[in-house]
Amino acid sequence: MNRRDFLALLAASAALTVPVGRSAWAAGTNGQATDRKLVVILLRGAVDGLSVLPPWSDPDYYQERRRIAIARPGEEGGAIRLDARFGLHPALASLVPLWQAGQLAFIPASGSPDPTRSHFDAQDYLETATPGTKSTGTGWLNRLLATLPPQGSGDRALSLGATQPRILTGTQPVTILGSGKAASRQSALDRPRIASAFDALYRGNDRLSQQYRIARNSREQLRMTLESEMDEASRGAPLPDGFAGDAQRLGRLLRGNPALQIAFADLGGWDTHINQGSGEGQLANRLEPLGKGLVTLARELGQDWDKTVVLVMSEFGRTIRENGTGGTDHGHGNVMWLLGGNIAGGRIHGEWRGLSERYQSRDVPVLNDYRAILAAVLTQHLRLGDRHLASVLPDIPVTAAGWQLLRS
Repeated sequence: MNRRDFLALLAASAALTVPVGRSAWAAGTNGQATDRKLVVILLRGAVDGLSVLPPWSDPDYYQERRRIAIARPGEEGGAIRLDARFGLHPALASLVPLWQAGQLAFIPASGSPDPTRSHFDAQDYLETATPGTKSTGTGWLNRLLATLPPQGSGDRALSLGATQPRILTGTQPVTILGSGKAASRQSALDRPRIASAFDALYRGNDRLSQQYRIARNSREQLRMTLESEMDEASRGAPLPDGFAGDAQRLGRLLRGNPALQIAFADLGGWDTHINQGSGEGQLANRLEPLGKGLVTLARELGQDWDKTVVLVMSEFGRTIRENGTGGTDHGHGNVMWLLGGNIAGGRIHGEWRGLSERYQSRDVPVLNDYRAILAAVLTQHLRLGDRHLASVLPDIPVTAAGWQLLRS
């Protein structure tokens, strides 16, 4: 895609270039020139990694999740077997060809070492790559952009969403491209005509009518509370329902455009405190469009898929044990996803000790620090040297040294 076509597509999509600082590559850096690309997708609200990547061979998984566990491979609604330990949520079946082609990998028991269970703090730490430090003023993707020599003229970083995320805050300019926001799903009783009919049917003073009105009011209050909490955890990020369309646009913008090196998207709706579901339900309804969007992105990138790494992450995981409302609460360790044409895929990376070893007696521990995973991607994929890596990730864990996440 030439610059004229690129700008035309941006204009058609109502893009806005946000000048947040110097547009030139920072003087004095010695990053290696590369035509490789990095796409980061943040699932705001803490997706349940134990459902994304169910440890189907671990008996504790089924002991602690009697209602919401993903069934074993081969059973009705069961997980898709990946290896002798892990499966894939059936709603992510669209990703199986990428796994089989060695272009999809997972890292369980991963995340931030900071113990916070606050969505906002954990997301900030994930975006600044300085866990436990709130004063960091720049995002690690923007710091990364400052180390990469430009590949021709044009926009170098793109964010899907209404506002600039913290991960891209800094001296380097970022293009903001709006994404659609799907309407919230409603039940039949939320439709005005049906609700009015039920209200008319139970408008009397008999016991049944009174119980109906109490239940209706309670449900409405609960729905409003949960929607408010979900929206807050999502920080305005859209639900994944329309992600395939956004992924198609993003893939077309990235394909054949060497100037565009970094892209970011965030998706909300993952704070599943109630009615999480197992193979079907609320979580499955979020995962299915996410998986299809990732497949769409891979397809639209074409030959540039081999030059691209897609990193999917969330602020923390969820409790091992289900709660009393068929959901899960804020946890600790989670699962990070890696996709791309050149990753060492079709395998599970990192350390895993099973569910018998728990953080604070309730959560998956963080055995694989997310900064170590980022460091491996930046050095192996974008070929950052030690000095530049230190400017992007100020405190790199020692475990960064043995990761081999790419084929070459």
